[in-house]
Parts: sequence; structure tokens; C-alpha cells
Amino acid sequence: TVVGDTVGDPFKDTSSVSLNPIIKFTTLFGLLAVELAVKLTATSGSGVTRALALVFFAVSYFFVYRSFYGMRIRTTAAVEEPASAAAADKTRASAR
Repeated sequence: TVVGDTVGDPFKDTSSVSLNPIIKFTTLFGLLAVELAVKLTATSGSGVTRALALVFFAVSYFFVYRSFYGMRIRTTAAVEEPASAAAADKTRASAR
């Protein structure tokens, strides 16, 4: 075992070719965000940096929450089944 083999590329062993662009984009975005945060802190103080961090966190939280609940399987059959059973009972009762 080589220690430190995945330094700088933590997804190397688990990624496929399709994940490589995502990994590169995430790394580039992180580097640009850090550079922007350092420059804003130096020129405007930490208040602007914290406000932007809060806004970006809220936006990312919204999309993560929406995608998580958007992937859930809705069970409409369980909701419709009692209604159809009640309709079948009414049909049987009216046929008598």
C-alpha cells in the first residue's frame, strides 16, 4: 500500500471517466472561491465574505433539499387504493 497516493485527488480510486469533469469543475470552483474570499476579506473586511458565504450556503441548501425530496418515490397507489376500494363497495351495494 502506498501511503498518500490519493493526495490531491481523493476520488481517484472511486471515480469513473464520467466523474472526471465534475471533479475538475469542483476543484476549480473551490480554488476560485477561496481566491475571491481572500481578496474580499482583505479589501472589504470579513462582513462581506460572511454575508456571501451565508447566501451561497442558503442557495446550495435549497437545491440539495429540493433534489433530495425530488428523488423520493411518491406512493400514489397507496393513496388511491382505499378510494377505489370504497368505490367498489358502493358499486356492489348499488347492484344489490
